[in-house]
Amino acid sequence: METKIFDQQHIAEAAAVIANGGLVAFPTETVYGLGASALLPDAVAQVYQVKGRPSDNPLIVHVAAPTQVETYVDNLSPMAKQLMQTFWPGPLTLIFNIKPNSLPSIVTGGLPTAAFRMPDHPQTVALIQQAQQPLVGPSANTSGKPSPTSVDHVWHDLHGKIAGILDGGATRIGVESTVLDLSDPSGTPIILRPGAITKEQLEAVLERDVLLDKHLVSAGETPKAPGMKYKHYAPNTRVMMVRDADWAAATAWAQANHFKVGVLAGPTIAERVRTETAAVYQYFNDSAEAAARGLFAGLRALDESTAGLDLLFAAAFPEEGIGAAYMNRLKKAANHEYFQEK
Repeated sequence: METKIFDQQHIAEAAAVIANGGLVAFPTETVYGLGASALLPDAVAQVYQVKGRPSDNPLIVHVAAPTQVETYVDNLSPMAKQLMQTFWPGPLTLIFNIKPNSLPSIVTGGLPTAAFRMPDHPQTVALIQQAQQPLVGPSANTSGKPSPTSVDHVWHDLHGKIAGILDGGATRIGVESTVLDLSDPSGTPIILRPGAITKEQLEAVLERDVLLDKHLVSAGETPKAPGMKYKHYAPNTRVMMVRDADWAAATAWAQANHFKVGVLAGPTIAERVRTETAAVYQYFNDSAEAAARGLFAGLRALDESTAGLDLLFAAAFPEEGIGAAYMNRLKKAANHEYFQEK
């Protein structure tokens, strides 16, 4: 299959592919998504097949306007409307109970709930509008590998497997959306996956507590949101998280064991360890926002490096603000392994 790159002038052509059951990757402010019509079960099945994604892992439904959600959800609560008004379009996914049989079960993982988001990218909003149907949009990569934040990343994983890629440039945020569960109307909202919209921001708007779900989904349990159950974001090279105080010990240990090490960090740490390691991917500054934006690109770049790396050291951050989203992804990429002084 030939994979075509669509530019802004050819969105109508990309939308026609979607409407006819084909797959087109699309840009968002978070990561690139693998788009298919959310109303065509055969097209959604292709998404699972192309990604190698387990079919009990539900998909997020991408819409072009909040009013589209009302087709599938009865009686949106004042809380839901307030969140949509404040954060849509944007990196916030909301989970609702849906009308019976309003969406194919392959989209929902067989659950009575579905996740919805309006992405903050004009080309993708136009794509949804011109396709005249909502899109599923899991990350446009091989399942379990680092998510794609550029057209090149999508091409690397999926060229020859999908009909096209809508080129919207590099993503702005770099980690997937916050997922907030609103399926219990009388209960406390629960963050199932942290993202750029933080717990503190949600609580400030809602003027109430918001919980952060940290439980591990069991083997027999269907997750309510993507990224809760299966291994995610992992390159082929082993990843180890390093706390600020441990960099000297970590690089000394690696040298003593003759490991070729790659480093993902901001400029302060990068300059400190550059001469002691084989390769460095430097974030544009030392902030958690920069780390989140560069995480997946850095994992991919170092994993594919010609240096033949044995190990990747990645800077750990405090789990607050967007640092919670960054650490959520990094912990999964590293299989929760921190460097411990040997």
